Amino acid sequence: MIQKGVDPIDRRKFIKDLGVGASAVGVGIGLSSGLIGCGKKEKEEIQRLKKQIEACQKTREPIKPKMYQWRMVTTWPSNFPILGESAERLAQWVREMSDGRLNITVHGGGELCPPLGVFDAVSKGEVEMGHGTAAYWADRIPASHFFAAIPFGLNAQAMNAWILSGGGLALWEELYAPFNVKPFLVGNTGAQAGGWFNREIKTINDYKSLRMRISGLGDRVIAKAGAKVVTVAGGDIYSQLESGVIDATEWVGPFHDLEMGFNKVAKYYYWPGWHKPSAAIEMIVGKKAWDTLPRDLQAIVETAAHRSNAWMLSQFTAKNSAALQALTDIYQVAATSFPAPVLKQLNQYATEVIEEMSAADPMTKKVYDAFTMFQKTVVQWDKITQAPCQEQQIPTPKK
Repeated sequence: MIQKGVDPIDRRKFIKDLGVGASAVGVGIGLSSGLIGCGKKEKEEIQRLKKQIEACQKTREPIKPKMYQWRMVTTWPSNFPILGESAERLAQWVREMSDGRLNITVHGGGELCPPLGVFDAVSKGEVEMGHGTAAYWADRIPASHFFAAIPFGLNAQAMNAWILSGGGLALWEELYAPFNVKPFLVGNTGAQAGGWFNREIKTINDYKSLRMRISGLGDRVIAKAGAKVVTVAGGDIYSQLESGVIDATEWVGPFHDLEMGFNKVAKYYYWPGWHKPSAAIEMIVGKKAWDTLPRDLQAIVETAAHRSNAWMLSQFTAKNSAALQALTDIYQVAATSFPAPVLKQLNQYATEVIEEMSAADPMTKKVYDAFTMFQKTVVQWDKITQAPCQEQQIPTPKK
């Protein structure tokens, strides 16, 4: 209660002492309670103060969270089916989960930097993020092959297990740390096709003088078998296969192969894709940019990466299955397996290639040892779990 003879209230001092903002509601309640026992003049004064506080609360602008505008460069053409789409979807998921606080603009290969310049652009801090496959940087970082695809290596499920739960991610981060880049697993193509050939492969000798477009470590493997590796841009593969400039090519799998129309210009479609039992896809983030994000936004990026990883493999599995059926049923393509002796010899060459690579670089040796140790363990598991079931799977009844 305000005593007589005392200056009722110094308004400015009172407001300053009480403060405004989040506590204004409580202050209002306190002022209302203070009306009890006050005289008419004091009540009017308190009512005026209450209105002033309420007005301050209404006009005060809310605290705006910091907004982040990032750019992602990719190795894929804009909206390239599944691979390019996944980059766009990842950016969309981050934007939605962050309520627009982290907005990622995706640029297709060649828009801001050359497709093979993605790693450098992120490493130098020219852009915040990149999207591609680790094998593209293998000339500089040989061990990066183990985080993309290894001939006769891990399938997609095992690759996920090795990277996410088997110690692979720590090695990957160690590998990229000198370049100020942080890697994330964001997808996998699953098993790829062995390729399209205009020459039948009956023995390993059929690779001699074969002119083939092939990516990854598979090029070194077939070179050991006597093949001539030819570098061909994606948009030129069809015409060069049709004209006979090359005798064979691998691309991705049935879905993308059908889109390219290879069934129109090649006689033989071989399986399995021994050179890429799976092919992991990565997102890379500049370390400096990553460290500027608050922890909740970092968690959102990590969550979006996991979602992308699941989405991409699901897409490849569903679409490749449907495309293979179309190739065999509609276009009468015969999906032919490489002869077992050919695969055995290619496996031997692959081992030689990887061991030569490992002997030349300590970090590659470190990753190779970890990779092979995990592979031995998971192969043993697959033999007693998945292989017997797959052998006994019931074929789809004919209509």
